[in-house]
Amino acid sequence: MNRFVTAERALRTAAPYELIDAVRRVLVEQYAARSAELFMVDYGLTVLQPVSALPHSPEPLPVHGSTAGRAFAAQEPLVEPDRDGLVRAHLPVTVRGDRLGVLSVTLPEGELARNGRAELCEIAEVLGHEIVVADRDTDLYLQARRKDRLTLAAEMQWQLLPGCSCSSPEYELGAQLEPAYAIFGDNFDWAATADRLMLYVTNGMGEGIEASLLTNLAINALRNARRAGLSLADQAALADQAVYAHYQGRSYLSVLMFDFDLATGRVRVVDAGSPQMLRLRGGTVERVTFDAQLPLGMFEETDYVTQEFQVEPGDRLVFVSDGVYAVADPKGEAYGDAALARAIQSTRLLPAAEVPRALLRELSGHRGRPLPDDDALVVCLDWHGR
Repeated sequence: MNRFVTAERALRTAAPYELIDAVRRVLVEQYAARSAELFMVDYGLTVLQPVSALPHSPEPLPVHGSTAGRAFAAQEPLVEPDRDGLVRAHLPVTVRGDRLGVLSVTLPEGELARNGRAELCEIAEVLGHEIVVADRDTDLYLQARRKDRLTLAAEMQWQLLPGCSCSSPEYELGAQLEPAYAIFGDNFDWAATADRLMLYVTNGMGEGIEASLLTNLAINALRNARRAGLSLADQAALADQAVYAHYQGRSYLSVLMFDFDLATGRVRVVDAGSPQMLRLRGGTVERVTFDAQLPLGMFEETDYVTQEFQVEPGDRLVFVSDGVYAVADPKGEAYGDAALARAIQSTRLLPAAEVPRALLRELSGHRGRPLPDDDALVVCLDWHGR
């Protein structure tokens, strides 16, 4: 049995809370590693948090300004010299495009020369898959992601999300919420099949627990309808009825809903509220508008109608909540389409997964203070097509 199979078996048979011990043990025994550390990216995508037993835990590493952070951002293994013929390999831990963190391994340089790098990357990938499975049975990896305490509303919102990025041959997706540790009601959701991608961008109403409860009700109503095989318009109608039945129009939810045909690039859309979409095509950024319909739950038994548009290979679509385009600077000037278009242009060379965080940093500079008054949501979709 070769050493990669040994490593894979060790991870698959380890207890959910012992994955890092299992991977460290097999790397020492099979790859002559001197050490191995797992770093999980925090909710704000700013630091890589170590998953280790205190008091011997290493310091967090910045995503911007460290070799491990560069490996995480570029999604490529990076190697740096360590000491006495040793090197430190930083390996992205990623599951189908969802970036979880970095596995950093110190080992003899010769181990990388004999196909060790490819095997180590595969081990990091298996580790990522096992972490996703382990999250059902342990809080260890979710706790490791926190550099600050989450509010209860934020806890509810993060548990509702599908991830912060994903990829397939036809598209790449990235998304981020701010403030990461105190979000209220903004949300995103996506689901893919062999033929379709459904994407939902939600602008929540209210603050705190009430905003999170409203969003949880609406998102789960949309998922229930989607999993029943209903069309986009019928999904909106069912969720509208569910929200209205509970709140009687006192609270409602804005959502922008998309159904992408992966083979043709035809897209069905339901625009039920305030989230907006901008498109970067051929070097030009423009806002794409749809016929606005009522938010979910505002009135009883609202009928929704789908529209269609076409995406082309090379298109970048950026979706934002009103906490982005309506944010005011200290003088009261809204961020607006022009500033947002400039920010999208300035980040055009970044991968989709990096764009939301970069745009939110630009927004923070405009706002003039680190913490926003409202949720800010950015989703970026790069369309490759078939």
